[in-house]
Amino acid sequence: MSQGFAADSSSAKLRPPADLPPLAPPIPPAKIRRKVDSGGSRQKGVNRTGIGSRGSASDGPVNKIQHPVHIDTGEQTLPDGLPKPTAMKSIPIENADNSENKPLPPPPPPPRSTLPPVRSLDAQNEGATVGPTESGPRSGIGSANLRWRGELPAITDAHASAVDSRHQSATPPSDVATAEEEHDLAEEVTKSAPSWLLSLVMHLIVLLVLALLTSPVPEGFQNLVIEFGIAEESTEDAVELDLSSPVMTETVEADVDAIDDTLVETEIVDMFDNVEAVEQAIIQPDQFGPGEITISKPMFGGRTGAMRAALLAMYGGTPETQEAVKLGLAWLKRQQTRYGYWRLDGPYANGASSENRCAATAMALLAFAGDGNTHIEGPYRQEVEKGVKALVGMQDRSGYMAAKTRGNDRAYAQAQATIALCELYGMTKDSWLRPYAQRAIDYAFTAQGPNGGWRYRPGEPGDTSVTGWYVMAVQSAMASGLEVNESAVRKITEYLDSASVYYGAGYSYQPRQNSATPAMTAEGLLCRQYLGWERNHGPMVDGVNLLLSDAPFDANSQDVYYWYYATQVFHHFGGPQWKTWNDEMKVKLPAMQIREGVERGSWAPQRDKWSIGGRLYTTCLSLYSLEVYYRHLPLYSHQ
Repeated sequence: MSQGFAADSSSAKLRPPADLPPLAPPIPPAKIRRKVDSGGSRQKGVNRTGIGSRGSASDGPVNKIQHPVHIDTGEQTLPDGLPKPTAMKSIPIENADNSENKPLPPPPPPPRSTLPPVRSLDAQNEGATVGPTESGPRSGIGSANLRWRGELPAITDAHASAVDSRHQSATPPSDVATAEEEHDLAEEVTKSAPSWLLSLVMHLIVLLVLALLTSPVPEGFQNLVIEFGIAEESTEDAVELDLSSPVMTETVEADVDAIDDTLVETEIVDMFDNVEAVEQAIIQPDQFGPGEITISKPMFGGRTGAMRAALLAMYGGTPETQEAVKLGLAWLKRQQTRYGYWRLDGPYANGASSENRCAATAMALLAFAGDGNTHIEGPYRQEVEKGVKALVGMQDRSGYMAAKTRGNDRAYAQAQATIALCELYGMTKDSWLRPYAQRAIDYAFTAQGPNGGWRYRPGEPGDTSVTGWYVMAVQSAMASGLEVNESAVRKITEYLDSASVYYGAGYSYQPRQNSATPAMTAEGLLCRQYLGWERNHGPMVDGVNLLLSDAPFDANSQDVYYWYYATQVFHHFGGPQWKTWNDEMKVKLPAMQIREGVERGSWAPQRDKWSIGGRLYTTCLSLYSLEVYYRHLPLYSHQ
């Protein structure tokens, strides 16, 4: 047993050493149902506390336990001279008989060690075993080694010297220690560096290696290795490399001048002795006026610039016709509302009987565009811009723009608005305007009738009057580069065949009517010209001669609708027929224009056959006729 404790077999209490703290209060006794023989063997039986007891043997009933009960904590005693932890605790148990009826308290928690068991240096040197002995039975409680506060073993001088000797024997050489210190320092720096820095360094190394591998090697160097670092020993004879370009400080004079400006006579062979003179061909100047001319599309290319001046001179335009156009456009500008659209019923005098903003805006825009004005350029650019914005504001998703127009005028208004959008797009190629023009021409083919023509309502069998406006819209779309339905275009010819009389020389208002009128004949012939009839085609020639003989330009019989279509037919046909018509039109039509008052520049509608259209209607159609010289390029080559 431990030598640090005084244990008497006759005593029931333990006497702890003076340097130990006081023990905890004793655990209340429990009923012990066992007998202990003199040899220390135990009878079978388990007390309620689960703590094994030790003591001397007794033959009688056990009224009072004389020997202390030991709790094995698994500790071993240390050698003398050092504080020793308690290896066995003894708790006196008295009056066990009186504790039969008391409740059994829970066992105390086993003490826990905060430090690993300490072995003394003496025990290590002597090879002693510190810990629970093999003979000491364990109770299962307090098996952890217990060390009291302040019970660390004291180290003597002998022990310290032994430790120092062992440490010195195991100390590596100085160079090994230095390597280890450098390794520890590098490891510490590596661990403390952030990951992004390590990644950056690795990528820089890779890029440097790739740069060195891919860089061209100069001819003067074969192998060049440069090492950077701190020299271990100072080098006094270090060589400094000067890679700069040498600077020439001295001038070198040549023995002979580099430039010799001495004149030398040399015989030159005449290369032109055997060349025969070629007679120069006579170049004939272009003659303006009647004659052969070939002008290609687009059909709007003659409205501005030098082409416009040439066409005016070629086809008989005069300053009077240009002045009339100038006055007419100025009048239209004054009639535009602040919202950008025009009206058929005013605010001028003698307006139409019904309002039609869509048709009025489209007709005004066509007059401005025919003279070369668009929403991008021209003297009336602002008026055209406001007008086209107002027009596209009337368009719905299907391309229809005449929703607010009443009656049968819707069809005319929609066709005229489609022509205006297609012409302005063809003149400017403005991508903003293209979708509006495309939707308008798509609606035109949707509204086409089953017989190939157009009438007042979509899908209704057509008449020549409405069909003529839509044919102009289709032609403007084709000239502008918009997408058209070719099969629908071919169906127009079927309608014209059904409405023609005199084998195609004349045309009626509707199919299967044998009464041709000058207006419908002029409109039908213009459609034939745009759809491919040749100039020398028999019905074309007969129809033009029929118009010129039966319905010449007559100021006393004002019909601006007929004049508008007939002027275009004669202009495209050319020749003497055009000259005869134009000689009358270019003089009489400007003379009918109002030159004074608030309506200066307009044409009065009172005497016109279609006076119901109002002043803006007659003014616009008159302007179209006076712009014919350059408004559309001629379709035929004239002789």
